[in-house]
Amino acid sequence: MGNKEIKSGVIQAGFSYLLWGLLPIYWKLLGHVNAIEILANRVFWSFVFMLALLVFSGKFGAFLGVLKEFKAQRKQIYALSIASVLISGNWGVYIWAVNTGQMVEASMGYYINPLVSVLLGMIVLKEKLTKAQYVSFALAFIGVIIISLSYGRFPWIALTLAFTFGFYGLAKKLIKVDSSIGLTLETMAVTPIALAYLILMLIKGTSAYLHTDIGTHLLLAGAGVVTALPLLFFANGAQKIPLSMLGFLQYIAPTLSLMLGIFVYGEQFSGLQLLAFIFIWSALTLYSLSKTRLFAAVGVRMRNH
Repeated sequence: MGNKEIKSGVIQAGFSYLLWGLLPIYWKLLGHVNAIEILANRVFWSFVFMLALLVFSGKFGAFLGVLKEFKAQRKQIYALSIASVLISGNWGVYIWAVNTGQMVEASMGYYINPLVSVLLGMIVLKEKLTKAQYVSFALAFIGVIIISLSYGRFPWIALTLAFTFGFYGLAKKLIKVDSSIGLTLETMAVTPIALAYLILMLIKGTSAYLHTDIGTHLLLAGAGVVTALPLLFFANGAQKIPLSMLGFLQYIAPTLSLMLGIFVYGEQFSGLQLLAFIFIWSALTLYSLSKTRLFAAVGVRMRNH
């Protein structure tokens, strides 16, 4: 793989994480709308946008082909249904957390997520862990205990986000399709529920479309675009760069969200919370380094001596 391709991959993947990190600003603009209604719009308009994109990119035929194949593959249908519910739940909790002033805890969820994915790989897929990875889990666990003490409650937002996205990744391993087709299928599976909810809101007269301005209408429709764009940049970039490099880039998004929560939206960040994050950052640093060749080489030398 050439340097130009790797550079292009870093830019595209980095840009996707940058967009994800700044996404809370978008949800804050919709803070006056019910979180479930935002989620329903996000699901519906993502499906509409992805359908249009498949038609424009010439992949609509492939999408129909995958749909036909799925009819004969129950395992794929179950995996798709589970993935759809998990990612919808993840989106909903995140939107609600951002718009109720809990962005700091939400960012922690995405810091913990890589470790949750490894844990699920170990339990479900029987993957083996290194000593360094076990130590990183212990550090992250201490961080979660500290954050629980600082809040005086279980950090359910962080852990819900981490585990729903972790299980989502696990379900995605069973759905081997193009990323754009995959997102279209996932949003298609829950679009009937989202659409039914939006219609019910209109009938009851409580829909944001009846009581807000045109700017809000455009932002709700635009939720489909801001959902799909970073995913497409990520899909293109991830194919061009090593997994270890992608592992480091993924921390851009929660770091930006954390900074936004503290410095832009004035969320509380106590000394205990900082200590908890230090443990989690240490866990992630150790985990990320354990995936590099340099760390492996040092480990071999230590064993030889």
